[in-house]
Amino acid sequence: MDTKEQFEAVIHSCRSLFDDKLKDYGASWRVMRPESITDQLFIKVKRIRTLENKNAVLIGEGICEEFVAIVNYGIIGLIQLQLGFSDCVDIDNRRALELYDFHVNRTKELMYAKNHDYDEAWRCMRITSLTDLIFQKICRTKQIETNKGLTLVSEGIDANYSDMINYSLFSLIKYEFEEKNRID
Repeated sequence: MDTKEQFEAVIHSCRSLFDDKLKDYGASWRVMRPESITDQLFIKVKRIRTLENKNAVLIGEGICEEFVAIVNYGIIGLIQLQLGFSDCVDIDNRRALELYDFHVNRTKELMYAKNHDYDEAWRCMRITSLTDLIFQKICRTKQIETNKGLTLVSEGIDANYSDMINYSLFSLIKYEFEEKNRID
């Protein structure tokens, strides 16, 4: 499989879980302010780093599930930046999936362009390094939020969310298609 096929496979898994959670909870995340979404991303990446460092899982979900959560919360973040947060659930599941697909496609195009320019450098990276890049992007996002969204020379919150999504998808590809097939 090439990168595009692998990307489509892992994003399909992320979207499938997003759809199932919509069926359980609806778009209840619409009430979350962007800062709360960033904090959810922070919690997820901190757990990944803890699991990477301890090499032990005490609850059922592992590292891959947390990367999926980062993808889905990152997309929720992009939707919230687009629509603004609400005091109620103001979109139905169909609209939530339309918005999900819109932001996945925009993020995917960014990944394809960067992947071309960087010649798939991520394939030579350790998953722990991708985790650290996600963590750095979260720290940057928190600082931009502290600065009320203003930057002097840097990309905004949306670009950081998109990078977090793509780094998580790269990690999922590495787990799904590289790590489990590697012979030690």
